[in-house]
Amino acid sequence: MKYSTRLSDAVHVLAFLALHPGVALTSERIAESIRTNPAYVRQLMSALRKAGLTDTVKGHPRPALAREPDDISLLDVYRAIEGEKPILHQDTHTNPDCGVGVNIQLALRDFYDEVQQAAEERMRAITLQDIIDRYRLKAGLTINPEESI
Repeated sequence: MKYSTRLSDAVHVLAFLALHPGVALTSERIAESIRTNPAYVRQLMSALRKAGLTDTVKGHPRPALAREPDDISLLDVYRAIEGEKPILHQDTHTNPDCGVGVNIQLALRDFYDEVQQAAEERMRAITLQDIIDRYRLKAGLTINPEESI
């Protein structure tokens, strides 16, 4: 099974923009950092722009954050990239003639809804600034509130 990395890649893009304000950042340059192709980065950038998280001008390689990093939550990024798609997914192809196949999905749905609610609550509390601060900590960089990102 392949897992989606779209959320982590979108956060990567936003952090890259925050850490390089005013720098010419083409989709090629950002794609090198993510180790992906520029078309994929342009897809992510489009979704982030539509969600009001970035400002971009077509043909000008100077994308920027539309809001401050402490005003962008992980949930904002998730919604920009995945929409209302749930975090956990049920198997909808179970045998309808099997009592377990039908009812186990109904039982799981209740718990998946609880997990979704808890995850969204936590994601709402994590900001891009929190992620950048943790990045700096992991990279051994100092976190100085006086210095700009």
